[in-house]
Amino acid sequence: MKHTGNMKLYSLDEVTNELIGQKGTPERDDFDNKVEEALHAYRIGAAIRAERIRQHLTQDELGEKVGVQKAQISRMERGYSISIPSMSRVFKALGINTATLDLGAAGKVALW
Repeated sequence: MKHTGNMKLYSLDEVTNELIGQKGTPERDDFDNKVEEALHAYRIGAAIRAERIRQHLTQDELGEKVGVQKAQISRMERGYSISIPSMSRVFKALGINTATLDLGAAGKVALW
C-alpha cells in the first residue's frame, strides 16, 4: 500500500490477495486459472475478428459462411462460446485450413 496525500493506493495483487486469497490457495489457483482461460479465449476471439475485418466481412457474412447467426460470431469474437469445433468452422470459413496446438514437451497436435 502506498500513501498519496490522504489517499491509500493498493496494488492489484494486494486487492486480489485480500478478496480472493493468497497465491497457492485453492481459491486463488482456481481464480488465476479462470482468468488465464478467459485471456486465451479473448485472444482467439480477437484473431477471428481481425481476420474477418482484414477480409472485409461483416459478422452477418461470416455467420452465413459458417452456418450460424451473427450473434454467435459476436460471442466468439468477444471470447465466449469458443470450442475447438466452432473455431475450426470459423477459421476454415476464413480460409485458414490448418491449425496446430503446441503442447510443449508433449509435442504438437494438428487441430484441423
